Amino acid sequence: MSELVVVGFDNPHDADRVLTELVRLQKEYLIDLEDAVVAIRSPDGQTRIKQSMNLVRAGAAGGGMTGAIWGGLIGLLLANPLAGMAIGGAVGAGTGALSGSAMDYGINDGFIRSLGETLQPDTSALFLLIRKAQPDKVLQELSGYHGKILRSSLSPEQEKNLQEALSRATASSDSVPVAEGNLAPAPG
Repeated sequence: MSELVVVGFDNPHDADRVLTELVRLQKEYLIDLEDAVVAIRSPDGQTRIKQSMNLVRAGAAGGGMTGAIWGGLIGLLLANPLAGMAIGGAVGAGTGALSGSAMDYGINDGFIRSLGETLQPDTSALFLLIRKAQPDKVLQELSGYHGKILRSSLSPEQEKNLQEALSRATASSDSVPVAEGNLAPAPG
């Protein structure tokens, strides 16, 4: 089962920096991310969401491969497998891209938008859906960033360890400015 963690940062750049660090850690097999999204609240109050997974590209690649296989098989029946593969690949890529653009994968976009709107201007948040991780090594790598856990499905002990690692970056443990009000519930 995946764990949801949302960490807020006092500036608009740290969420991107932490995500870059986590992608590096993923290449070293220290963490396995199912989904990751950065929400940035600009000084004028606009919230920008950056998805880490390009669903259109993933859908096109998967659809293209499937279409090429089916096109090749049909082309064998019609004595022209190469034409069948080319046509099938093109049609599959198009339909895969369409389905990818309509798909919502991982963390619910409505949840991201609603929580992103609670951030103060000129701050950011990182939304992570974590399949598995080696917590000690990941926490050690993230100790250079100052953030505040805004939401998580971690156990209280795991959440405390993560917050302590994020708080080690500075002497104070100031929280990320979040607008007053109730935070949206975690996606279920």
